[in-house]
Amino acid sequence: MTQSTDMNTVTPKSISRELRPLSVWIPMILLPCMVIARFIPEWIENGPSLIWMSSAFGPFLIGLLIVLWWLLMSRAHWREKIIGLVGIVAIIVAVTLGLHSTMQGPLVVVMTVPMALAGFAITLVVLRNRLSFQRTFLALIAALAMAAVSLFFKSDGVWGNFAFNLDWRWQPTSEERLLQDRVAQKAPANPAIIPTTELVQSEWPQFRGPNQNSVQRGKVFTDDWSKSPPKELWRIKVGPAWSSFVVAGNYLFTQEQRGEEETVVCYDGRTGQQAWEQGIESRFFEALGGLGPRATPTLSGGYLYTLGAEGNLLKISASSGELVWRVDLHQASGRKELPMWGYSSSPFVQGGLVVVHAGGEGQKGVIAFDCSTGEQKWSAPAGRESYSSVQLLSLLGQDVLVLLSEQGAHFMEPSSGQILLDYSWKHNGYRSLQPQVIANDKVILPSGLGSGTRMIQLSKSDGSLKATELWTSLDMKPDFNDLIIHKGYAYGFDNAIFACIDLQNGKRKWKGGRYAKGQALLLADSDLILVVSEAGEIVLIRANSEKLQELGKLKALDGKTWNHPVIAGDRLYLRNSEEAACYQLPSIENR
Repeated sequence: MTQSTDMNTVTPKSISRELRPLSVWIPMILLPCMVIARFIPEWIENGPSLIWMSSAFGPFLIGLLIVLWWLLMSRAHWREKIIGLVGIVAIIVAVTLGLHSTMQGPLVVVMTVPMALAGFAITLVVLRNRLSFQRTFLALIAALAMAAVSLFFKSDGVWGNFAFNLDWRWQPTSEERLLQDRVAQKAPANPAIIPTTELVQSEWPQFRGPNQNSVQRGKVFTDDWSKSPPKELWRIKVGPAWSSFVVAGNYLFTQEQRGEEETVVCYDGRTGQQAWEQGIESRFFEALGGLGPRATPTLSGGYLYTLGAEGNLLKISASSGELVWRVDLHQASGRKELPMWGYSSSPFVQGGLVVVHAGGEGQKGVIAFDCSTGEQKWSAPAGRESYSSVQLLSLLGQDVLVLLSEQGAHFMEPSSGQILLDYSWKHNGYRSLQPQVIANDKVILPSGLGSGTRMIQLSKSDGSLKATELWTSLDMKPDFNDLIIHKGYAYGFDNAIFACIDLQNGKRKWKGGRYAKGQALLLADSDLILVVSEAGEIVLIRANSEKLQELGKLKALDGKTWNHPVIAGDRLYLRNSEEAACYQLPSIENR
């Protein structure tokens, strides 16, 4: 009887005698790899566009290897292994349930899980020679402590280098502060009615300006900011969005997220005061890209055409903000899921049609709707992973609609959507940039990491177009930061550093402006480039193909700034997901 009891009773001391020192050479290799994976996008310039996934999800995948090490190669007791595995899963589940809503979803994989597994592994490496279950329990405590760090934060997406844009959980967001201020101010119930005469001449009617190329012409600006710096005229809080402004007369139009509504807003450009707003129930948040609409409104014929991140295509009176019609692009496209980053195509309007990228299967890639009724008029095939806008180019004496997608460049006849050319240039990821015409028959196709930028030459053949590749350059990889073209050279962001390439051969002329993932605007008649850095600085540089020549710099906005800048007259209008500001730029006549 005694012998039987002794054989079936396992005391902690007897288990301890079965414990062995852990084999930790594998986690000692994997833990530094976690750090390396996190910062790969900053170190590898010419990698594939999906290199960001190594930063976002690499540490998680390495964490799974740590789990496999623990179960298969750690030399831990089998009971330790079970306790450790069950404990880790329980910790991650418990912490996830307590996270702020913006930290759930992908950020659990990106942040919470890797931190928990790193804490677990580091402790086991340190306590590898402790022959007691204590090492496993202490490792779980460390895992809980590391994972619990996520509980103290909320997220507004990531920066261009995939650093998390985190804030303390208890701090109100910029959107919440805006909504609180609006309640306190008790905005007037009756919106302003804008005279139609103000809407006849639109200096900046659509995304990236009159010709969709971020070029300002007419007024000439001084290059001496030391004597005549930009003058701030007003600054206001705005709701989150990556939309830009369009401008008509004294009025600005943009999109914002305000609580549970996506809102189209009109501001008085002289004061920053709101004139009217029109909201519909919609709220899109994506853990990496952040909150709010992505597209810029288009102003045509006294009406605004806007596309929200969840696919709400609207026609709105620019005079009063009255909603005329609404189309569900997500339903019209037949997509089962929303695009990863949300619908981002700024509407293109011409000839009584409003045209947007829809990303549906078959013929539902690009869809044109009747401006008067919202009725679908034509559709055409295109790639799914495009966050670009349909653009009009004049090629070989013919107006052509062009869109870039992960499949290549799609050339369409404007009135019917007939495909004139599907130029195949596949890109392993998304495309979110605008093509530009060079001369009469050449088009530059910007892309991202791994693909770079390509120049093609077009020719006509039996009513269709043919394309020949002239060059492809990895010296310019602009990702989601559009190029500007001036006097035979392209200027833009090569990943996160500003650069210049020669349009004759795609060769780099210089590279050196470290403005992270910003945007740029060309002051063509002044031979100047205005760069807006990701951190909200405005930088004036000479449009000089020989070298980077900084002329002035000014901190203009607080917070992450991905939105395109706008110039109308001598007014520079800037915005990001937190605030907007207006600056008077020093011109030759007003210095």
